[in-house]
Amino acid sequence: MKMNKTLLSTAVAVGLLSTSTVTQAAGFQLAEYSATGLGRAYAGEAAMADGADAQWRNPAMLTYLEGTQVSVGAIYVDPNIDIDGTSTTPRGTTSSNSSDFAHSAVIPNFYVSHKYNDKFALGFAAGTNYGMETDLGTDFGGANHGNEASVKTMELNLNAAYQVLESVSIGGGFRYIMAEGSFGAVSTANSLAPLPQGTALKYMEGDDAAWGWQVGTAWQINESNRLGFTYKSEVDLTLEGHAEGLAFNYVANKIGGPVKSKYNGSMALALPATAELASFHQLTDKVAVHASVNWTNWSSFKELVADIPEFGPARTQDIKEENWEDNYRFAIGTTYQISPKLALRSGIAYDTSAVSDEHRTATIPETDRTWLSIGAGYQWSEQLTLDAGFTYILAKDAKMVEADTASAPFGGNFEGEVTGSIWLVGVQANYRF
Repeated sequence: MKMNKTLLSTAVAVGLLSTSTVTQAAGFQLAEYSATGLGRAYAGEAAMADGADAQWRNPAMLTYLEGTQVSVGAIYVDPNIDIDGTSTTPRGTTSSNSSDFAHSAVIPNFYVSHKYNDKFALGFAAGTNYGMETDLGTDFGGANHGNEASVKTMELNLNAAYQVLESVSIGGGFRYIMAEGSFGAVSTANSLAPLPQGTALKYMEGDDAAWGWQVGTAWQINESNRLGFTYKSEVDLTLEGHAEGLAFNYVANKIGGPVKSKYNGSMALALPATAELASFHQLTDKVAVHASVNWTNWSSFKELVADIPEFGPARTQDIKEENWEDNYRFAIGTTYQISPKLALRSGIAYDTSAVSDEHRTATIPETDRTWLSIGAGYQWSEQLTLDAGFTYILAKDAKMVEADTASAPFGGNFEGEVTGSIWLVGVQANYRF
């Protein structure tokens, strides 16, 4: 699909450089920016300075990186998500299930940092903050509410940091986000309308690129304790592309316009603002503890509305009520320097859901998650460090109900439960010149 995304319905936002998957953080957010942090469940990231990747979570940490550094890596994500439920129409109730419907993916990253002098540093970063891809199939009983969704993004950062005091650094940067995505819904076998199963009810795709910004600060309280804070702005996208399907043909007929195979359109989408407060504490020569609290402004994601200019006064078409809520993430991790060359990491985190049972959908099966992580770093040489991380995410079983009246005639109301888990494994190489 070309850089495409426009009017997603129950699943919408952004994914990644290569391919995308079900999300690991709240909503359609991706936390996987580095395999180094993966090994500690991304605990304390805004206060960590392992390598050039540190700028992704807090640009102020650039002042802690000596010389020129390069960090490159990738994380493999394997979600195992199932939905069991029922679809109900006046004809009766039928079983509606889908197994392993979230796609696996490889999430790459690349970072460069350069310490210009004792106080000033620059950095460049490439990665992603958002992404997801699900495909429930055309035989899914709730496919009339949505059966497929994909969102991908690539983000480029240019960052700078300055040490304003001996113990305080500040940083900031510009973010350029390229996004594409799609959403589809089809008729089901128990549709009340006389339609073949799998008939497209609505399909939308589109793309856009937009600018955002981020700021951060770090306070070195003393030699063993550090605090970090960072904030990423909301990013406003207008996803330009096309819409197609019976739902849009109906509107064209109603206003007396031509029925087309495709209608040019767009949808406004705001990627939410985020913030992180983190700490790092060197307890002994060998043991460090780090922790963080993250906030994401998901309450800004209320609804999805398509804008199709050729429909005239009826150009705005409600796609989906979302009504998400702000979410929080809590994480704590440890680093144990077992020898001068080998460091072991571990961490645990808890992600609260951005969606209540009332508003949860099958195409974004959002729920609470618990992270269990381990990792290691090995100093291969004076310049090269190799890191690896492994995480198991346990998703809380969660109920969902989809019963909007517009979709019901094409397949009925859907009620079910989502269950699942996610495996992540990553590697990272950090080189210091």
